[in-house]
Amino acid sequence: MKLFNFTLLKLTICIIAGIFIANYLSISLLNSVVTFISLSLVCAVFFFYLKNKPKGSSILFGATVVLAFISLGILSYNLHLPKNNTRHYSHFLAEDNSENTIIYKVEKRLKPNQFYAKYYVEILKVNNTATIGTALLQLKKDTTKVLQIDDVFITQTKLIPVLDSPNPDQFNYKDYLNKQGVYDQFYGDKNSAILLSRNTHTLKGYASAFRDKINTNLKQYNFSNDELSIINALLLGQRQDISKSVYDSYTNAGAIHILAVSGLHIGIILLILNLLLKPIERLKHGKILKSFIIVVLLWSYAIIAGGSASIIRATTMFSIIAIAINLRRITNIYNTLITSVFIILLIKPLFLFDVGFQLSYAAVFAIVAFQPLIAKLWLPKHKTTNFLWQTFTVTVAAQFGVLPVSLYYFHQFPSLFWLSNLVIIPLLGIILGIGILVLCLALFNVLPSWLADVFSYIIRTLTKFLQWISSQETFLISDISFNIFNLITSLILIITFYMLWKSFKPKNIIFLLITVIGFQLSITHSNWTNRNSELVIFHKSKQTQIGLKEKATLYTFNSDSLNKGTITRSYKVANFIKSEVDKPIPNIIYIENKTLLIIDSLGIYKDLNFNPDYVLLRNSPKINMERLLEKINPKKIIADGSNYKSYIKRWKETFKNKKGLFHTTEKGAFILKF
Repeated sequence: MKLFNFTLLKLTICIIAGIFIANYLSISLLNSVVTFISLSLVCAVFFFYLKNKPKGSSILFGATVVLAFISLGILSYNLHLPKNNTRHYSHFLAEDNSENTIIYKVEKRLKPNQFYAKYYVEILKVNNTATIGTALLQLKKDTTKVLQIDDVFITQTKLIPVLDSPNPDQFNYKDYLNKQGVYDQFYGDKNSAILLSRNTHTLKGYASAFRDKINTNLKQYNFSNDELSIINALLLGQRQDISKSVYDSYTNAGAIHILAVSGLHIGIILLILNLLLKPIERLKHGKILKSFIIVVLLWSYAIIAGGSASIIRATTMFSIIAIAINLRRITNIYNTLITSVFIILLIKPLFLFDVGFQLSYAAVFAIVAFQPLIAKLWLPKHKTTNFLWQTFTVTVAAQFGVLPVSLYYFHQFPSLFWLSNLVIIPLLGIILGIGILVLCLALFNVLPSWLADVFSYIIRTLTKFLQWISSQETFLISDISFNIFNLITSLILIITFYMLWKSFKPKNIIFLLITVIGFQLSITHSNWTNRNSELVIFHKSKQTQIGLKEKATLYTFNSDSLNKGTITRSYKVANFIKSEVDKPIPNIIYIENKTLLIIDSLGIYKDLNFNPDYVLLRNSPKINMERLLEKINPKKIIADGSNYKSYIKRWKETFKNKKGLFHTTEKGAFILKF
């Protein structure tokens, strides 16, 4: 069966195109509904009146179907966009941006940062009006009590839109939250809200209580905090409590995928369930009953594990596979994958922008396509050697799909991924099997201490092994510049390479050569378009950071060169910078035919024999702003994050009637292009 003859694939591509169009173009819900209904009616007319007509008519019908499914993707996106719902809380907030009385319910606990515990909360009421919608709650860490899922609180607060990152090319937290349907945030502490209810009544609440019960019982044994956090991630889909050092070890070893419950986990669980429930097949209609039980258990596990995009994707796909296997239906894995994509994107279109969702499908498609081809390169006769070879081919095949996507998002390549996966994948079934047994026994308080100690030893050994892998820094290639054009051309290159490997024909050789040239051109274009000169005054609290880009070199001026953070690093990667030179902060920076005067806490600027184009205020200089403007008259004055907030507030008042003359980097880095 040829993959590209599969009708559902074409329709799925149309759905994906529609979701992308809806995301980047502002199309109203009403227009989406009208367009979809109109095109559906046209399709129906063409189907009944043109099906026996000449070929040109069928082409017209096909084009209309394509447009109809693109419009279905647009409609699905808009229907599931929270702000399009008339009951969304954003439509009921006070217009004068004052505080609102809100009642909210805790939905999900997120990974905390240094200062705040974070939660997704559902806004139930705004000023006594029933609403829906999710917001981000940031709770000061002086709050010792962890909020429970389904807890309901009332508070008086101001909902603040989530802001973009102030610096260029950094992780866009606002865009990430928007893709989760979260647009606003509010802050609180232990005294800012009143608890109204602590009754568990949702599936998420029951799943959270189930996980809490297991964790409470596990804490009676000798599991360390790191081991408990890994057990929670590995088996229960909860990664909030993993320490940064452990998380980085798994990431740098190329094994972070085992800490996200996904296809690998669900597939192993399906194999275990299929084996354990085999006796049911002896009953009348046993295969149907067995399929039903497996699907229910898989979805129950998906709910308990948090229902992330990767879990939903994997559970949908393996539910279809489970039914097909047990009912002896012939199924094509490509059909199964595409069917799961089609169903998920109709129900959850925003999953398309989830990195885990993209990586999961990229890995599975690559494994299905490339693993059989790689495995044929060597056919070991010994069972153990063959098993290790098959495992190795799976890990290598997955990289054909994962590598371009991970380079685009994470800009690094753990070259020892094959070694970590060669050990982990064969053992993961055993780890999951023992782990599920440990959780079940712990739930009923009958877990033997010796079994808990054995599992603790396994987790500890696994972590130490991955920490050793990640410590081999020579094999971790990081800060790889890779943009969207490189991603697209590399994926096309991989597809044409697969076509040639499957069928060594002249036309496939030509396709491959064309895509190789296309990929090289995308790299050349990316380097060439970033050869301009640019001055950037970054925003960093209590520090001054200035970047001067000249072609492929970045000159950095930092008040604390030992604590630069990731700001300039992200900028370097995104702009294809080849080298970085650290310099002390001068009083004047010359670039092209422009000058930047830097005034620090000493506030000295009186003996100038020229008028600077731009002025940077740093370290809270005590100056008379009106006198400064009179003497220098610059095009713009910039205040960075090293200044006291009270000073910035006072300077803003001075520039109230002088729009565009004053810029504070709190609202975004100052960028001057040449």
